[in-house]
Amino acid sequence: MEFIDLKAQYAHLKDKIDARIRKVLDHGNYIMGPEVQELEEQLADYVGVNHCISCANGTDALQLALMAFNIGEGDAVFVPTFTFFATAEVVAYAKATPIFIDSDERTFNIDPAKLEAAILKIIKEKRLKPKAIIAVDLFGLPANYPEIEAIAAKYNLKLIEDSAQGFGGSINGKRAGGFGDIATTSFFPAKPLGCYGDGGAIFTNSDEIADLIRSFRVHGKGIDKYDNIRIGVNSRLDTIQAAILLEKLAVFPQELNSRNELAAKYNASLKDRFVTPYVPEGYVSSWAQYTVISDNRDAAMATFKEQGVPTMVYYRTCMHQQTAFADLGCRDTDFPVASRLAKQVFSLPMHGYMK
Repeated sequence: MEFIDLKAQYAHLKDKIDARIRKVLDHGNYIMGPEVQELEEQLADYVGVNHCISCANGTDALQLALMAFNIGEGDAVFVPTFTFFATAEVVAYAKATPIFIDSDERTFNIDPAKLEAAILKIIKEKRLKPKAIIAVDLFGLPANYPEIEAIAAKYNLKLIEDSAQGFGGSINGKRAGGFGDIATTSFFPAKPLGCYGDGGAIFTNSDEIADLIRSFRVHGKGIDKYDNIRIGVNSRLDTIQAAILLEKLAVFPQELNSRNELAAKYNASLKDRFVTPYVPEGYVSSWAQYTVISDNRDAAMATFKEQGVPTMVYYRTCMHQQTAFADLGCRDTDFPVASRLAKQVFSLPMHGYMK
């Protein structure tokens, strides 16, 4: 059994994907070819926003978002502590300071009440300027944007949605990738919508932000790539990856239905053994991972292994526990929920072609 069976997905789409790749090989526009613009248009339409700007990977997407907001030294950016390293890494790379926030114990996502408490603490201390929030849609479930957006507006903070794991999820019909001032995603192969390499995208309704990010992603270009009007980066999606994603996006709704059917079967069979995932009313998860809580994780994972079922842990180490952030002086007692989750959670196989 595969944890995420990309081979099964390719077998299902082989003829269409192969035809798309052959078309790219025939026209030879390997960087920013016509498939890239086609994909951007389809993704913007799928999410329901005005603009989608593709880029090289999900980490670059977050970095480009911070660049668009001119975030830098002396700024505070509020991020969950229970997340992948890139969420906080891009903040530190921008020379800003990540302020870690504990998790909601039912959804695992950033806790809005603790977020607001941390904002008030930073305002009171006056050593940093509160500038932005990065909320992560963990394991497929969108964060609590009705509350988070209200908090961002109350304190005049920019809100960035990291929908890399939540892409395909929704809240009351509004799709992940459509929340906040900017949303980002990753097309890493294991993501709900993944390519066969690295890739990412940024979503926004702002014409100004979209134009700025389009410039930033190609060395700060102006009229053309040899007219550089600002300092940017080199972060473009390869045309072949865009071609692959176009075919995967076409069947993405059906894959999401399969994932949700599988999650329902997991819930029914595992509810008496583990704490199964919680999806609030009005929310839809894209099930990037199916993650349960166990007080005896190692033994539970060993039992599944004996039965030929692979398992994974996301995440054993919170951001406040990472060596790279040791100088921030955080303690596990500051983040009791996330610190406990890091010792309890594990994930079971989940993909759209699981029998």
